[in-house]
Amino acid sequence: MTLVVFGTDVPIVKTDSGDTLAAVRRLLFALLWLGIVGTLVELLLIAHYEDVKQWIPLVLMALTLVVLGWQAAWPSRRATRVLQVAMALFVVTGAIGIALHYDGAKAFQVEVDPSLAGMHLFWKVMRAKAPPALAPGTMVGLGLIGLAYAQCTGRT
Repeated sequence: MTLVVFGTDVPIVKTDSGDTLAAVRRLLFALLWLGIVGTLVELLLIAHYEDVKQWIPLVLMALTLVVLGWQAAWPSRRATRVLQVAMALFVVTGAIGIALHYDGAKAFQVEVDPSLAGMHLFWKVMRAKAPPALAPGTMVGLGLIGLAYAQCTGRT
């Protein structure tokens, strides 16, 4: 079967949907694993372990790497469910982290300049380097990638 594009016959290649799904699943797994490892290393390098709240993403990422290993070595419905729970926790943790980072940056900005208020304060906080208000959004993104991966496993 061919498709005519600008007067040229282009062959249509049929692919097996199972092969495509397997490729997507492998890609999502690789993105998730690399994203978690990269974020974990970065947090360790910037010493993101000064108080108990800062340990939460570190522990969650480490445990999730174990779950991913379990999922890869012994795929099962239980491993997929545990992964789904971990990924939901990533999303929740990321949202809470954004709020915590925002509050921390806001407190610092107000301490530096007590006259800041309203949108001027908001934009100062959003542009702050420490703590970066939206950095925990990485956890949300990784959680969504993980949920997509879990859905692709066919063991949900």
